[in-house]
Amino acid sequence: MGKKLYIGNINYATTEDQLTDMFSQFGSVVSCDIIVDRFSGQSKGFGFVEMEREEDAKSAIESLDGRELDGRQLRVNEAKERPSGSRRPPREY
Repeated sequence: MGKKLYIGNINYATTEDQLTDMFSQFGSVVSCDIIVDRFSGQSKGFGFVEMEREEDAKSAIESLDGRELDGRQLRVNEAKERPSGSRRPPREY
């Protein structure tokens, strides 16, 4: 299991600081990123948290998957690496 976690179903108003605080209960948080739309800056409702230790990541998944934050039940699991070339090709107009 990796140390990078996928966090889904995040409320659009939730901040990276809130996620960091929540996950730091389980160990040291290396990074926290909520993915935003590049044009509007609006949250896309998911993000990633990287924990320093694999054991801490496992504890966070077990404790936080399904927990409510800002009125939404979070989905927390191990982040999967994207296969290379998985980005959609650019649109042609």
